[in-house]
Amino acid sequence: MGYIPLYKEHKRGNEMAKYAKIQKNIDGKERYSITPQIPGGYITPENLIKIGEVAKKYNGVLKITSGQRILITNLKEEDLKDIWEDLGMEPAVKNQYSVKNVEICPANFCKRSKYPTIGIGMKISKNFHGMPLPNRTKIGVAGCRNACSSVYSKDIGVLVDIDGKFFVTAGGSAGFYPRMSDIITKGLSEKEAYELVKSILEYYNEHGQMGEKLGDFIDRIGINTFRKDVLEKSNLKENL
Repeated sequence: MGYIPLYKEHKRGNEMAKYAKIQKNIDGKERYSITPQIPGGYITPENLIKIGEVAKKYNGVLKITSGQRILITNLKEEDLKDIWEDLGMEPAVKNQYSVKNVEICPANFCKRSKYPTIGIGMKISKNFHGMPLPNRTKIGVAGCRNACSSVYSKDIGVLVDIDGKFFVTAGGSAGFYPRMSDIITKGLSEKEAYELVKSILEYYNEHGQMGEKLGDFIDRIGINTFRKDVLEKSNLKENL
């Protein structure tokens, strides 16, 4: 997959400055927003303070996003290079058609959790965030069936059932054309769930059409075919 820029190319020629999005024209001047990467929404106190200090320095406005990140908006184009340098953080999205979000619930600290899933969530984020794909893709990870962070509406979901075993979903969407995800299989170990996520991403990348969402891809080839192929690829059996 080639690079599909999400943001405007800037005349200053700075590599990091292009990872800014035009938000609004105020008094004849464009204002921009940037979103630093915060894996799973977990951030150190030091980095949280740094974001606040940088936003204050450049008269930015902070917004908590639905993707468990912090957006800094109301920024001037001429300040973008310096802002990224002051932050010392990577952009949350470099390629629109990629794994954009890996959203993780606070399972390790939640009384309702059936399994401490922050670990597998961070592993998925580390290994697959930014992976080029036919379309933008969101992954959700939750430690119980309550599915905090709206896991059932994500392209791929990793959840834990009441028996402490994992199950994986695919094809969800909360966008313009909402779609409930399909359960691919249940009764998985953490390792098996991770491998199934990997297989789904690889299979989608190999067979999906450019611009085709994962849910649309599943609808095109049929859920039974999709389930059979990704389970075979992972050496797993159907368990619904």
